[in-house]
Amino acid sequence: MDVKPLKIGSFTLELPIVQGGMGIGISRSNLAAAVSNCGGLGVLSGAQIGHDEPDFEVNTLQANLRAIKKHIKKAKEMAKGKMIGINLMVAMEHYEEHVEAAVDAGVDIIISGAGLPLTLPAHLKGSQTLFAPIVSSARAAQVLLKNYDRKYQVAPDMIVIEGPKAGGHLGFKAEDIESDLIDLDQIVKEVIEITNAYATKYNKEIPVIVAGGIFDGSDIVHYLKLGASGVQMATRFIATEECDAHPNFKQAIIDAKEEDIILVKSPVGMPGRAIRNQFSERYGTKRGKIKKCYNCIKPCRPATTVYCISQALIHAVRGEIDDALLFCGSNAYRINELVTVKHLMQTLKDEILAN
Repeated sequence: MDVKPLKIGSFTLELPIVQGGMGIGISRSNLAAAVSNCGGLGVLSGAQIGHDEPDFEVNTLQANLRAIKKHIKKAKEMAKGKMIGINLMVAMEHYEEHVEAAVDAGVDIIISGAGLPLTLPAHLKGSQTLFAPIVSSARAAQVLLKNYDRKYQVAPDMIVIEGPKAGGHLGFKAEDIESDLIDLDQIVKEVIEITNAYATKYNKEIPVIVAGGIFDGSDIVHYLKLGASGVQMATRFIATEECDAHPNFKQAIIDAKEEDIILVKSPVGMPGRAIRNQFSERYGTKRGKIKKCYNCIKPCRPATTVYCISQALIHAVRGEIDDALLFCGSNAYRINELVTVKHLMQTLKDEILAN
């Protein structure tokens, strides 16, 4: 299949590949810039992005806002004008402040899920920043597009559909994921149909991007043939030299076997997908003691939560694997080597052309 460029707003990407945002600190300026320089869309994660700032423990919010600006500017400099995005979760505390910091730093697009980003356009007025909601159903897409149309007279610049095989927090019930009865192809078709109506109304292209379990060129071609404009991939980028994660996390991905990929219950009540390790075994059976609350996610209640997700993910980015929550996609076990982003992107391009 020929490789068709991915158009997002005024940007044209050589490859129809969006690198998914991964927190905490797994996708920051280094990885995002590398992906953009190789023809895709590099995306930072804004979740506790300032985890290594000197005042993070005592001044968490300001450390994160400062780091958002620092890493966006660094990524844009490294990418030399190519498109750079950031993923910001609606469920995070101080969501609006994070959005405003990203806009101030000149980020090209904000990708937002973990809740419905109903008010996102209000924070982008007067800026050049584009926006893309993440949805897991046609109903969510309809609600968002209708809301943007009626309240703000705008349409999004891209839509990401995240399926049940993604890593991290998932927008489905655990029992539905385990039953393997969710028809992502049907969801994609329905979202494309809904989106096309608004694309016509606003006379603009609104690319639909599919995420969750995308592993190789044949997966990409499958969704392109369904009518999607591109795909979002995250886990494969962990096992790259440029990824901002600690080498221990990268090795954990490489070493993982199929039976090691499990569903876990997040402290915020959502199912998530991760690698089985000492941490997941420990907190699957008992509650830990929360020594400090980082005020990261709105639904979290320190008095009753099983563990602190911020602390668990900080352990991951620092390579403290036995005490870490190791988020990953369903196909993580298929990764068996560390490569460069350039090598991975060229491999995916060759696979697309071969299908």
